[in-house]
Formats: sequence, structure tokens, C-alpha cells
Amino acid sequence: MKKFVSLVSVATLALSLAACGKGDGGANTSASAESAGPKLGIRPYGDETVKPDMSKIKNGDLPKVFDYIDKHIDEHVVNLQKWIQQPSISNTGEGIQESAEMVKGFFDQLGCQKTQVFEPGKTKWGSQANPVVYAKCDEGAKKTLIVYWQYDTMPVTQPDLWKAPPFEGRLVEQAPFKKVLIGRGATNSKGPEMTFLNAVMSIKAVSGKLPVNLIFVAEGDEERMDIGLNKFMTEHMDLFKGADGVWGPGGSEGCVFVELTTSGHKWGRGPDYSDIHGAFKLAVDSPAWRHIEMLSKLTTDGGNKIAIPGFYDDLLPPTKEQEAALRKAAENYDLKRAAQNLGITRFISDDPYTVLKMLRTGTSMNLDGIWGGNMFAGGSGAILPNKITSKHNFRYQPNMTGPDIVAKLRKYLDQLGYKDVEINVVGDVPWAIRDQNNDLAKSNAYTRSIFGGGGGMPFAGGGGGYWPAYVFSGKETNIDLPISAAYGGAGGNAHAANEWYAIEGAGKQLGMASGEKVVATALYNYAGLNGPIAPPAPPKPANSANGASGS
Repeated sequence: MKKFVSLVSVATLALSLAACGKGDGGANTSASAESAGPKLGIRPYGDETVKPDMSKIKNGDLPKVFDYIDKHIDEHVVNLQKWIQQPSISNTGEGIQESAEMVKGFFDQLGCQKTQVFEPGKTKWGSQANPVVYAKCDEGAKKTLIVYWQYDTMPVTQPDLWKAPPFEGRLVEQAPFKKVLIGRGATNSKGPEMTFLNAVMSIKAVSGKLPVNLIFVAEGDEERMDIGLNKFMTEHMDLFKGADGVWGPGGSEGCVFVELTTSGHKWGRGPDYSDIHGAFKLAVDSPAWRHIEMLSKLTTDGGNKIAIPGFYDDLLPPTKEQEAALRKAAENYDLKRAAQNLGITRFISDDPYTVLKMLRTGTSMNLDGIWGGNMFAGGSGAILPNKITSKHNFRYQPNMTGPDIVAKLRKYLDQLGYKDVEINVVGDVPWAIRDQNNDLAKSNAYTRSIFGGGGGMPFAGGGGGYWPAYVFSGKETNIDLPISAAYGGAGGNAHAANEWYAIEGAGKQLGMASGEKVVATALYNYAGLNGPIAPPAPPKPANSANGASGS
């Protein structure tokens, strides 16, 4: 797998963004600057069948911003390629420090007055946090938005399955798109984030200032349960004073991650100190088989129902309003396309309504990984492991809690005779409910109407996902703000091989240039600088925590 020199990536991307950010107050740049840019031949509208309703574009800056984006889209795609080329894998630490400095460079280039890389230190779960990058961009505007980012990505666990190297950022054709970018982090979440950055850089190139003030917070632990962000936000709430809203996916389901470990030493049977020769299974107990037997008692129905007593006690059922919303969404939900985007053959159910209900209001216990003993592919090598560990994420909804789930798991294991099995809590992200009846959500809904309903969430193919909405909604902090975003673009295969982000759009699925226009329009709408916004949305059902796309 190809590795890239991080400092070179930082420097070259800074130069590219600098070119993007320079202007004379209008949409035109010098001929020399334009001729020096990359020539990728990106078609700004690709094969999209929807375009913005220009009759709803009232601010004179926005058509100039749109034109600027179209003229510089090749450079904007290169910006994303160079970011993809910098690994940032939080679970291994590869490239994390370099990536934090790279992100700080983005915010410096944007002209933010304060930019800083923070080291939160040891978290409440016992692990060391990765850096958090903070920036404040005071544009003298009336409104201020907190912009949430993650700069970390998942590891590449199956490199042989990739059709392009995961840290190259190659452009390929992938039906129905003529051009998508393949790379780790393309969809989750560097593609959508670079789309945002390109958009605000374009606004500054055209008008010299942004319509809203921005406070960026970029974490490097999203794929590690946001452990560092939790510590940073609880210790630095003063850095977010004066904010009016958060640019983020909205509500979130809850998720608690645990590791379960069975060892011969704790059990008092089997290998006590280290792995031993597998031939001795003839007369020695196996901690590994005991662990598998234990796991088999935690779920039923092929792993689709959790067998821990009391697990579902606090789960609130969907309301009538939520049921109706799910049925309406199911009318246009293409299960086949969703499965393709996700990289699966089929869902548990073949009914769109049932699948959406599972994704948006359901619970689960996943087996994320299991290891111990002979971990070498192919060959033989007889080993009787002395220890085996499995990793699990529990997805949960209102009014359940992570600590209560762990307590019920501990009690059940003890009852089954597995008191020696260790539970290590990796982290917990509580659910968060967000009301959509606010100016930010309404202005974003109006933005979506301008673009004919094109685009959507940055993750294609599914419904659920956690993200740390709770730290922006009054849980463990004094920050309780509206959360919403208007996304364009499309992508898929998050956490999987061949992760992708659409560069040229197709049909109602927007490409990168249109996604940038969505962001620019949304910011002007929220600032009240582009005409009216949509009527108030009805209150969100009290037990609807989902609506996010994340880890």
C-alpha cells in the first residue's frame, strides 16, 4: 500500500487552497492563476437532472460564487485528492498528528483569526485522546455556526479488495456516475468536509467575507467513540460562546462499544500464561471455545435479537407520527440501490418500511471483530489460545443508556457463570434528539427546495449511525443548540473497501460542484441574505433520535 509524505501533502494542499482563496472581490481570477491549475476536465453538473432554481437566488454574490465554483472545480477535486493521500487512521494512529496540522492549515488558509491544535490527554475511558483542531473565524456577521468535523478514518482492513489504492484518490467511472473518487475517507467524511471548505473558500474569493461567523471543531477520534472530543468539549465550553447553531447531521442514535475477554488465567482453566501447542486440546480446556459458547447466549435469531434480560425495557416505541413518516419515506426507498451503495446482497427484510424502521429506530448488538491464537492467513500452526477477545457495539435509542446496557450485560454474564469474562468499555456516545422547528433547519429545508430535492446525506445506502450530537445538545456540556446541515453530493461504502464520493453527479444525486453550491446557498439563507425561508417544520417526534449518518 502506497504511503505519502505528510509534510509534502500539507504544503501542496495549502498552495492549492491558497489559489482557491485568492481573488479580486469578484468571480474572476488572473489568467496565469487559471492556466496554472490542474486540468481534470470535471463537468460541474455532470449528468445531473436537477439544477438550482435561480429565481430563488436573490443575493447577487451567489451567482458569482456558483460561477467561481464551476471554473475552479478541477482545483477543488485536487484539494480532496491531496487530503485523501494523507492517511489519518485513529485506531492505529497512522498519520493522525500530521493530519491535525493539515486541518489547522485549512483553517489558517481560510483566514480564521484563531486556530489551534489541542491535546486533550487521557479520557474518562482510560485511553489517550487524539488531537482536536479548533478554529474561530470572525466575519463580523450577525450569526455564528459551529461546524463539526472529523478528520480521522477507519483502517484499511481488506486492501486486496480495493479497485484503486485507498490513499491515492483516483477518479474512476462507477455507474451511474462518470466520475467518482475512490479512497479511504472519501465519504466518511473528507468528501463532504472538503466540499464545505471549498464552498466557503469560494465565497471569500468572490465577496471577501463569509455571511456567517464560523467556529470549527475537528476531532481525530470519531472512529474511537469521540473519546477526545468528549474531553475537549467538556473542558473548553467557553470557546463556543455566542454560537447560534451547529452544522451537523442532526439527531443521533446511541452507541456503546465494549470488548469482552476470556482468558485461561482468569477462568482458572486452559493455558494460564501464554498460548500453547494445539495438540494439548486433547486434555486441556479451551478459553476460545468457552468464549464462543458465551457469545452464542447473548443473541438469538441469527444475531438479530438481543437476549440480555431487560435490554429492551426502556426502549420507547415509535410514535404514530414517526410511523407515518417512515411509511412515506418507504414509498420512494429503493432497497436494491441502497443495498448496492452499501455493498450488500440484501437487507434482513425485503420490505422498505421494515428496513427503514430498523435503521432509524432499531437496536442491535454487533460482533465487530474477534481475535486470539493463530491469526495468520493460510497454512497451519497448531495453537491453543490462552486468551480471546471480541469487540461489540450496541446501538440504542431513547430512553436507553450505555451504562445501563453494560450493567445488564455484566449481570447476565454473571448469572450464566461467566464472572471471569472481562468487560472493557471503549466508549459511549449517548443518543440525542433534535427539534427541526428552528431557523437553521428551516433555512436548510428552503435550500434543499432551491436545488429540487437533489443531493442528501453524505452517506448513501442506509439510515442510522451515531455522531457526537450529544455534546452540542446539552448532555455533559452547557451547549444546547439547533443542529442541521444542507448536504449535496453522494457517496458510499463507508468503513468498507472502495469507499467513494461522487465527483460528477447523475440524476438527482449531486456531484461535488453542486454540493458546494448547496453549502454556499445554505449559509446565505441562514444569514438572512437570500430571501425568505420555509414555514416552520412540525416538531420532531419525542422518541426519534436518529436521522444522522455516521459511524
